[in-house]
Amino acid sequence: MPSDRFELPIRIVVADPVPGLAIALQRGKADKATLVPPVSRSADEVTFDLEVTVDGRLPDRRPRLLGAYVQGPPEARFVYLSVGRYAGQTESAWAGRVKTPLGDIAREVIEACAPGDRLTARIAGQSPKGGPALASVRLLPPGWMT
Repeated sequence: MPSDRFELPIRIVVADPVPGLAIALQRGKADKATLVPPVSRSADEVTFDLEVTVDGRLPDRRPRLLGAYVQGPPEARFVYLSVGRYAGQTESAWAGRVKTPLGDIAREVIEACAPGDRLTARIAGQSPKGGPALASVRLLPPGWMT
């Protein structure tokens, strides 16, 4: 890793989102959170860019992640995406959040980043039943990549 503490740019892409459904990135904890709109949106995907702070390593040698967007315990960090009414779309039939996991970001992937690279992961925007993917989701293959 470049040093013990540095900013890591990441991108989360929501693939195949529910048409017309609002989705926003949660910055801060629930009681004082702000909603951050996507950097781009199309019928095929919704994209969010953010930075997390890498501050040393956990006992298992994975990167220790911090920052305004980071949620959860150190060994199971994630980012929340708010959906429907939680994203400010008051007329929506949907209300919920998506936990996008950060724990799979490996040191080797971070070390492979060149200046200006952004680690990117994709998640499904819809559940198998056709509604929005909510709660904890898995990253789409291949996981985090540059």
